[in-house]
Amino acid sequence: MAYLFKLADAASEVSAYFDLRRSIFVEEQGLFAASDVDDLDAIAYPIVAVKASGHTPSIVLGVVRIYEPEPRLWYGGRLGVHPAHRRAGRIGKGLIHKAVTTAHTWGCDRFLATVQLQNVRFFERLHWNSIAELTLCDLPHHLMEADLNHYPPGSEPRPAVPAAVKEAS
Repeated sequence: MAYLFKLADAASEVSAYFDLRRSIFVEEQGLFAASDVDDLDAIAYPIVAVKASGHTPSIVLGVVRIYEPEPRLWYGGRLGVHPAHRRAGRIGKGLIHKAVTTAHTWGCDRFLATVQLQNVRFFERLHWNSIAELTLCDLPHHLMEADLNHYPPGSEPRPAVPAAVKEAS
């Protein structure tokens, strides 16, 4: 099966992006009580993985957000894949690649993410390095940094306003 990794731009994609995040981080993992939405969503760009099909509405199978809290420093977060599509890490790997290359295109000099302990080895295989151990939501995490040499910039223009912000207004 082929997947498309893209910025969520349609209202239906943004809605499905938040629905899948809630399903993973609230309902499945219990990391948050009612919602995983936070202040960072106001500046974040939502990225989705969908089945590559031109004839049916997009079905969101994976999600990640990227945001720039200070110039040239980018973070990725809320990476998640629908439980039925987690085999072999293809969607997770594609989302990570899209997140980092997109930020790199938009001027990223450093890309960081907080990664749950069970996913650290997966990220290391994708050219990330652990730079600190953290505890978030009472669970062990690592602050990790992507090796930008393995994530070349592309040519995707940066939207003036993230889709999630546009949809909320």
